[in-house]
Amino acid sequence: MVLTMRRDVPAIDFTYQQHPRADELTKSGPPSVKKAAVRRHNSKIGLVNNRIGLGITKSVGTMWAAYAFTLLALISLPAALTSGSAIIIVAWIAQTFLQLVLLPVIIVGQNIQAAASDDRAAATYKDAVAILEEAKQIQLHLASQDAAISGLLDRIQGIESKISSQA
Repeated sequence: MVLTMRRDVPAIDFTYQQHPRADELTKSGPPSVKKAAVRRHNSKIGLVNNRIGLGITKSVGTMWAAYAFTLLALISLPAALTSGSAIIIVAWIAQTFLQLVLLPVIIVGQNIQAAASDDRAAATYKDAVAILEEAKQIQLHLASQDAAISGLLDRIQGIESKISSQA
């Protein structure tokens, strides 16, 4: 059996280049409502409108607002009932009670869903940062292995040189 050693082993040449998104990820941080509001409207009036809208949503989107709207709707209930008209009673239920009470309840549910979405976004951001750091460690590990392999190749080439000079 004849073993032939390769003398044309290429040198390992690799330079790690970090993806531009990794820098963006580090600089921007996780998404937030405030960042989304700024991104949505760049003008000063747009930012004021966002603040007003967010403030109203936060105040109306509470169960306390639902309770207050229930009391407000109940004020006109006796008048609807004493009318004796089915149309007026149905209109009171649909147009007064349901609209006033369901609006804040729906907003409360949306706020809970939005908070869960924000939590997921923050967790995804943390996962992405962790994966990025793991990938950097893998790159360092591979660089270390490349150096070890290069050293072994140099030794093999040295042994090949000695064998060929003895032959």
